[in-house]
Amino acid sequence: MKVTVKVPATTANLGPGFDCLGLALPIYNEITVEETVMPGSGVEINIIEDSETYDILSIPKDENNIVYKAIELLYNFVGQTVSDIKITIKTNIPVTRGLGSSASVIVGGLMAANKLLGNPADEAVLLSIATEVEGHPDNVAPALFGGFCLSSFEDDGSVLCSKILWPEDWKLTVLIPDYELDTKIARSILPESITIKDAAYNIRKCSMLIDAVYRQDAELMKKCLSDKLHQPYRERLIKGFKELKELLANKDDVLGCVISGAGPTILVISKNDGFEKVENEVRQIFEDYNVNCDIRTFDIENEGTKVI
Repeated sequence: MKVTVKVPATTANLGPGFDCLGLALPIYNEITVEETVMPGSGVEINIIEDSETYDILSIPKDENNIVYKAIELLYNFVGQTVSDIKITIKTNIPVTRGLGSSASVIVGGLMAANKLLGNPADEAVLLSIATEVEGHPDNVAPALFGGFCLSSFEDDGSVLCSKILWPEDWKLTVLIPDYELDTKIARSILPESITIKDAAYNIRKCSMLIDAVYRQDAELMKKCLSDKLHQPYRERLIKGFKELKELLANKDDVLGCVISGAGPTILVISKNDGFEKVENEVRQIFEDYNVNCDIRTFDIENEGTKVI
């Protein structure tokens, strides 16, 4: 028996929502988990690359693979050990670009394995295990549930999660550059401590951002995407980000731009065709840096992970 699931990409943080806000995007990985018929064959991991653009050679293909680790935790939770198993990952989400590629395969492996086991784990358990493997819930929550998710990893290992309706006319544009940025590097440049002033700043902005989404208030949203915890440090690693912020600051129907996850992808939020009006100017910024940039605009993915 085998199960295949389809899991969306995600963009996390949205500026001030560091490690707790995330959106699901309509770019997908497919993960297939099947119990092999040959006893003693162990774990087999196959990776099929959908796009020629993104290198996946560094992804482990043994028990060190994060998908296998997540599945092993699920089996342990239900009191079983992992049987001989085959995992196939069909990738379309670019890796090390800040689009939740690791969260996608973790969630996909868990959903598929849970189905194989007869669905013994509920959504709360799956979310908790995925967060344990990923380290934080901002990407795994929207990958699992879709939409705009608020999440918190609690001290007891549980995860609190709320989903808020995203305004239909707010479009999402991802600017995916042709270079990678390892998440460990992007985290290593963050300060070990922050001031109360900066913490209070982010609390204010994040609170108002959630209210802006809930009330579909575009003018308020424009004022809520800045932060003082990660973007001021990471922007030096992301070519064109500062120039892009300045360009979009006063453009009609453009609500703003943020670093997607740890970067280097940049997320632009706009109303209707707001981004289309400035796309040529945006491309010029990246051309000035000699960076090729894949630009995609779409609506939010609201359904999350699906068995196919």
